[in-house]
Amino acid sequence: MVLYELALMGAASDVQASELEQNIVRVITPFGLRLGEEIGWRIRPSSFVPPQRTPAAVVFFGASGVSDAAISSLLSAGVPILPVASIEGMISTEIPVQLRPLNCLTCATHGLERIATALLECVGLLPRQRRVFVSYRRDSARQAALQLFDALSARLFDVFLDTHDIAPAEDFQAVLWHRLCDSDVLIMLDTQGYFDSRWTSAEFGRALAKGISVLRVGWPNVNPSPRTATVSRLDLAATEIDTATGLLSAAAIERIGMQLEFVRGQSHAVRSLNLFSNLKLGIECIGGRVAGVGPHNAVHLILPDSKNIVVYPAVGVPTAVNLNEAADRSLGQPVAVVYDHIGLQEKWLEHLAWLGKNIHVARWVKASEAAWAFAGWEVP
Repeated sequence: MVLYELALMGAASDVQASELEQNIVRVITPFGLRLGEEIGWRIRPSSFVPPQRTPAAVVFFGASGVSDAAISSLLSAGVPILPVASIEGMISTEIPVQLRPLNCLTCATHGLERIATALLECVGLLPRQRRVFVSYRRDSARQAALQLFDALSARLFDVFLDTHDIAPAEDFQAVLWHRLCDSDVLIMLDTQGYFDSRWTSAEFGRALAKGISVLRVGWPNVNPSPRTATVSRLDLAATEIDTATGLLSAAAIERIGMQLEFVRGQSHAVRSLNLFSNLKLGIECIGGRVAGVGPHNAVHLILPDSKNIVVYPAVGVPTAVNLNEAADRSLGQPVAVVYDHIGLQEKWLEHLAWLGKNIHVARWVKASEAAWAFAGWEVP
């Protein structure tokens, strides 16, 4: 089953293609993923049309006279494209015109290892991007939750578990919702009475409200609630749970891990697509347009007055690091970080507002207010 789609296009040599593959494999192997299997890998295809619900990205090696025939549809669909030139001084010669508005990488400056990392970042395949939230009832699934925490952490997921991640002095409820907003997938351990708990019931509902994918792991003899009709499901067999200890079998852990990879990939694709679609709709509404999506998922906007803005979507909880990286990567262009503020801690929103007032090299923009903000971009 292909969970992610990557393509190498343009004029890359066989040596460059081989070295790029080696660097990709080095990063993804600890995840239990294989290039050419769970991660599709197309080398110099005549066309590349990945499914919308599958994370996809393209690295395009430029050269003088290289064909860009398959690029226009990818730009329109919001598929991230990483233009690569040989050296800085050859960008205008080697990179096709329609890709020049995007930030370009170079073999001389960045090297193939960094290019591979940038490609994987576009589809959410760096360890820091793989965030999951385990929702469970302590009286019936505590041991399984702890076991999953260890097993998924070993596969380089950033796993949130309330017993591990909330310090005693913290506001438990506020931290809980904040971390949920920063997750790609909620793993629902559906034991008897899951929806009888106000905490787990709220975690499930707010995950759906936030657009976070849910993986229901169903215990034997627990009938799925109608509320789970639209979520991904994995049912455990009686033989996969030790009734004495509450632990899951190795086979069950493996099945959950692979299903999680699938759900998480779709979640990343859908959330990224939603942010891109909202940005595109908003900028077109005010008479501008989207030039394309480049490295680091940067969306390049052209305002009605022909001014350019680079927009970095923050999927999850935005931080000062997002602002710092956006400013560093913008190469002097006006830059914004777009984020969804729903569910974030009030003190975190206050922190973002303080940053916005005191740091002017980049701006925060709430996703729900994007068109309004870009329409008045010149207004201080």
